[in-house]
Amino acid sequence: VSSSGSWLFCTYSVWDKLGRFTAYLAYAGSVQVGTQSGIDECKHQFAWDRWNCPDSATQLKGLRRATRETSFVHAISAAGVMYTLTRNCSLGDLDNCGCDVSNNGKIGGRGWLWGGCSDNVDFGETVSKQYVDAQETGQDSRAAVNLHNNEAGRLAVKATMKRVCRCHGMSESCSVKTCWMQLSDFRDVGNYLKNKHNQAQKLDTDKKRMRAGNSADNRGAILDALRSIAPTELIYLEDSPDYCRRNSSMGLYGTEGRECLTSCRRLCQECGLGVEEGRVEVVSSCNCKFHWCCQVNCDRCTQVVVRHTCARRDGNDDSGFRRRHRGHKS
Repeated sequence: VSSSGSWLFCTYSVWDKLGRFTAYLAYAGSVQVGTQSGIDECKHQFAWDRWNCPDSATQLKGLRRATRETSFVHAISAAGVMYTLTRNCSLGDLDNCGCDVSNNGKIGGRGWLWGGCSDNVDFGETVSKQYVDAQETGQDSRAAVNLHNNEAGRLAVKATMKRVCRCHGMSESCSVKTCWMQLSDFRDVGNYLKNKHNQAQKLDTDKKRMRAGNSADNRGAILDALRSIAPTELIYLEDSPDYCRRNSSMGLYGTEGRECLTSCRRLCQECGLGVEEGRVEVVSSCNCKFHWCCQVNCDRCTQVVVRHTCARRDGNDDSGFRRRHRGHKS
């Protein structure tokens, strides 16, 4: 979602350098898939945190404030779009792009040359900017912060790329190697940005200028503050709310009812809740056997699974821990 309140990626069009309105419909599918990849990765990275990247986090209500968590949503979304465009380009799924061979034949290091088919991250970066950054039409401080975090997400894709090499020579003696750059798993990008989220910096702005209420002045104060921040770092303007508590107006659900594993203290007890142990009967496929040809037969097995959830404390339970049995089948 842009700072102006429009849905992120709802319009797949931008103005090109000549001022002509150009529709990038050919890339719309990749943009949609990339955006969803970013959302899925966000949910994975924060699955056991108090803020667990709820659906509201990617909607207007969840992105009105420039918090530490919002910075991650913008970064991982931009990264997901760039990553998917780059991958689809290298696979030959998109017109007018292909792998990057611009450095082929050049010496890369001792005993190896650039060669092969590098993933074309420059293409992915360019189109990602055209789609994602074009949504930030505002001139206020939040737009400047969003654009910075978008760029940090794209830089994360580049930072996590890996060099892949192939040996050449008699009997593959590896007397000479050719190497190319390849995208890492998107999970590596998510891990990288989660670390950046943990280290995110709150901007120290000129409060007098910010209080003036003029969006241009606010943006100017932010731009001044950004000069001291590396483009790879995530930034935010406002402190995070209390994610322990439910806040419907902000689209926050609190931690009551959340399942916990090793995170029970952080999700439950530190939020004033107890831990409830429940036993659930889960029915699943088991003892599967392959039969020639093309058939797999499985038994149905029942297993009792212990789950822990955050719950309101019982009045007579000082520990906040209680047990109950649920004969539920799933």
